[in-house]
Amino acid sequence: MKETRKNYPVLFSEININSLTLKNRIALAPMTRTSAEDSGVPSDRMLSYYKRYAKGGFSLLISEGTYPDEMYSQGYLNQPGIANGEHITGWRRITDAVHKEGAKMFCQLMHAGALSQGNIYAEKTIAPSTITPKGEQLGFYGGEGEYPTPEEMSKKEIQQVKEGFVQAAVNAREAGFDGVEIHGANGYLLDQFLTDYTNNRRDEYGGSTENRVRLLVEVCQAVREKIGKDFAVGIRISQAKVNDYTHKWAGGEKDAEIIFSQLNSSGIDFLHVTEYHADAPAFDDNGPSLASLARNWTNVPVFANGNLNSPDLAEQVVSKNEIDVVAIGKAALANKEWALKARDAKEMEEFDPEKFFVPDAKIKNFEL
Repeated sequence: MKETRKNYPVLFSEININSLTLKNRIALAPMTRTSAEDSGVPSDRMLSYYKRYAKGGFSLLISEGTYPDEMYSQGYLNQPGIANGEHITGWRRITDAVHKEGAKMFCQLMHAGALSQGNIYAEKTIAPSTITPKGEQLGFYGGEGEYPTPEEMSKKEIQQVKEGFVQAAVNAREAGFDGVEIHGANGYLLDQFLTDYTNNRRDEYGGSTENRVRLLVEVCQAVREKIGKDFAVGIRISQAKVNDYTHKWAGGEKDAEIIFSQLNSSGIDFLHVTEYHADAPAFDDNGPSLASLARNWTNVPVFANGNLNSPDLAEQVVSKNEIDVVAIGKAALANKEWALKARDAKEMEEFDPEKFFVPDAKIKNFEL
């Protein structure tokens, strides 16, 4: 469907994130691609992928989930890492290319926890509690059958996870990233602590919502303390998970108040909310969206991802001051120049999975 010609003045206005100035409010959403080398070193395919979006007018690219340590964090085979010197060097090629095209780039730091289905460093998985995850492993990313039952994390392992995120942030800065996004969403480790049914701990990290959000807050605080004030730090939050798409916080808006208020005090520069429909009510048919609730309980820029595919809709939600930055996912796969097309009111292509994936080989043709 062809967009009506408009200027989209708010969508194409600048915004500051920490000391960064983004030239528009359009970001590339993080999307798992599993196209790194076996060792986790970013590949030439990844370089091509990110460079094309930087050329396509996106002001900010958020990397795919990148594992922070060489222990239990890797979630998928051929997932990129930011845990050693080779990883840093590989990412540096990409950030340099992105910067040459005039865009900024954040590294999303992701610990898979119990949802790990491919790890070259360890066989066991860890989680807040010994609870087998719902559903089955993602066949699209090489998994098969039920998830393994994880081991409950010790206090020492919790500390190691925090240290891993901190060192990964330091590595990301060395690799040329402009900031980091801590992955606290979609059912991965930090979200496993936050989620009531995956966290049965009886210490200070379990029980109440205040306790279950504690590790997320501590990770953000530790990264901020180590990295300093002049490097962007944010966190991604969701209700839904890759293995439980319909999950909602049991406490509804009260949970949102606690979670967002606590994160707001952790030193973050932005908060990234992802829902299936980012502009839809979070809990009730007529209630506020999760992004709106994040806006109510934080004083940092709010990013949102989730079917905000039309420039008209993106302009609308940004203009209403519900969202500061729109993160585009599937629509960006179909339109590498989404931002430029929106600016020039050009026709957008619909996302068609068959154009991007070869089912038999499970090869993701995201460069197309």
